[in-house]
Amino acid sequence: MSVWKTTIATALVGTFLPVAAAQGDDTSAAVATRAAAEDRVVLTADNAYVLDDENTVVAEGNVMVEYEGRVLTADSLTYNRNTARVRARGNVTILEPDGTQRFAEEVETDADLTNGYAVNFSLRTPDGDTAAANSAVRSNDTYNALDRAIFTSCELCEGESTPTWAIRARKAVLNDESGMYSYRDAVFELAGIPIFYLPWFAHPDPKAERRSGFLIPTVGSSSKTGLNYKQPYIWSISPYQDLVIAPTLYSKVNPLVELDYRKRFYSGDVNANISFTNEKLFDSDGEKFGESEWRGHVFADGKFAINENWLWGFGIEETSDDLYIKRYDIQGENNDRGLYVNQPRVLLTQLYTQGQSTNWYADGSVLTFDNLRLTGSREDAIADVLPLAHLRYDFDLGAFGYADVRASAAYLDRGTGTDSQRTSIGANWTAQKVLPGGILAEPFAEARFDYYDFNDFPTAGDSDTVERTVGNVGARLSMPFYRPGKTVDILLEPIVMASVGTSSPNDDPLPNEDSNYFELNQTSLFEPNGASGYDLYEGDDKLAVGLSATARWKNGLELYAKGGRRWRSVSDNAFTEPTNLDGTVSDWVAELGLDMGRVFDASAQVRLDDDTLDVNRIDTKLTLNLDRVRADIGYYMLTEDVTVSGQRQEGVILQSEVEVTDNYFVIYNLSRDIEQNRDIRQSLGFGYQDDCSRFEILYERSEKRDRELGPSDSIVFRFALKTIGKFGSKDFD
Repeated sequence: MSVWKTTIATALVGTFLPVAAAQGDDTSAAVATRAAAEDRVVLTADNAYVLDDENTVVAEGNVMVEYEGRVLTADSLTYNRNTARVRARGNVTILEPDGTQRFAEEVETDADLTNGYAVNFSLRTPDGDTAAANSAVRSNDTYNALDRAIFTSCELCEGESTPTWAIRARKAVLNDESGMYSYRDAVFELAGIPIFYLPWFAHPDPKAERRSGFLIPTVGSSSKTGLNYKQPYIWSISPYQDLVIAPTLYSKVNPLVELDYRKRFYSGDVNANISFTNEKLFDSDGEKFGESEWRGHVFADGKFAINENWLWGFGIEETSDDLYIKRYDIQGENNDRGLYVNQPRVLLTQLYTQGQSTNWYADGSVLTFDNLRLTGSREDAIADVLPLAHLRYDFDLGAFGYADVRASAAYLDRGTGTDSQRTSIGANWTAQKVLPGGILAEPFAEARFDYYDFNDFPTAGDSDTVERTVGNVGARLSMPFYRPGKTVDILLEPIVMASVGTSSPNDDPLPNEDSNYFELNQTSLFEPNGASGYDLYEGDDKLAVGLSATARWKNGLELYAKGGRRWRSVSDNAFTEPTNLDGTVSDWVAELGLDMGRVFDASAQVRLDDDTLDVNRIDTKLTLNLDRVRADIGYYMLTEDVTVSGQRQEGVILQSEVEVTDNYFVIYNLSRDIEQNRDIRQSLGFGYQDDCSRFEILYERSEKRDRELGPSDSIVFRFALKTIGKFGSKDFD
């Protein structure tokens, strides 16, 4: 309201002063004046005149007022000098510089713009929001009231009169001073059908500062906890911090309180998610057992800048019992909270510092783990890392290539099992030269000294310390062949890597802490040391041969492939078959891909047996984005020979959405374990979407089992409204 009043008043300043005006019946007239040296107001109309008896200025016919980018149009406009009232009538339209349009049949305001009203008022924003009311009144400088109001963000096409959703209210009020919208007798409508009624509803002006207040509640039902109602409240403590307090009431179990805290400092920020309750344990059917006690969880993280090169941070993940997160459906278990990311069902708490500049990098961390899948002595065998540190410094040697020095240290402490300390210092050198004939040569050399100190290691004998020196020297050779064409360009690049390393580097009795899970594939095929981590090292003589091929079409299509295999001079028993470094010959490894841009993208990584060429492992991913079909499909298979567990694995992961019409769509998601013939998770649903809303109804089935928590079914209802927010039911089993 304040905007259109300002427009009218400033546009009429010139007409309040003595001006020269052309007058006459059906005669075009134009009035222009300067209200101040820097302001210019232009009023045009078919006819403009002054009624001396009534002391009124009148403009009629195609009235248009322009001021500072705002344009007001109306059929007629009057200014009464006695009452200081301004009135615009007939098809009143105000166009703001930002594109907002305001409409009314009649607008009246006083000269100082403190009060006014509009009849048959409506507005439309550039974002598509639309509001309308029988009348709009502004009083007391800050109070704006709409009578019989309706609001929606849906755009109406020609011939349509009913939006997908709308809010109707007997009265809507905007208080400029408090920055709040409030509604009386509000009714939420879908396709013109009333869905629910609220006697009172309020929310902040989207342009206003953050403030405290109730958030949208969540209502649902679960076989574990029964009917539930969650009511969040946000406490805006300051411009830089807030706290969301969300108590949840259940029909089967005691209430739970969840807290979300955020604070931003000049050098960083802190986030924390906490919940607590006093209750017994319960299973998937809500049957209780055990003793009542306080239970809860803490997920928190923070990051702070020390200076332009250094920062420090922390991440905390703790729960009172292993299945607490699953029982209460707590979100955020696998979020990134620091330098390191945990695995599913493993909680990680970390404190770290990190530094980086143009030629050096350093970090140091303290890590503790809590495996929610293990109990008792198995849990005690998980090591705490106190601490873990890395340092690297790079040197540019100009024509002689590049070099770096590295250092690393790790101290592992266990409640049960081997404690170990490792310190490593090493150096690397590489260069790149183009030899005659276009051969690209990359000579390299690396060396490292490791010192270990451990206790309670079964095969250590009488010695508690081990020292070793390892290294490799060799070169990578490649010869790119490029063939440009009218429709397709082809690049072929044979690659060879040959290296000589220290003999039998893994003969010393060392605990393998950081190299349990790795596999030689196409990304590490041409590395001098194919092992990851520090505890295992690939020495001796080795040769890797492969080929990289790429075909690029002029229309953007790209087909690529890379693969090869690796030979070793001697077999190292420290490497098992899953690492693909066992024996003297590796399996064949390759990656194939087809990239058609946004429409289609497919890739596959394969591992073929070195003797039979049988597929030992395959990982595929396909992304499809056609006109009405969107899908992500993944398939994986590992034979029992290449898995750490010794069990064959096979499965498929699918996420898909198919638009049946322009507005209606079907959703199908599947995560299936083919080897065990069970669906880890499956969901099927349908939905509706348009320019202002999205609705989804999904049925989900999970066959996961974890102790007393078993398979579950759920129905999920979600919907999102443009400019209003997201609503949804809690999953119920």
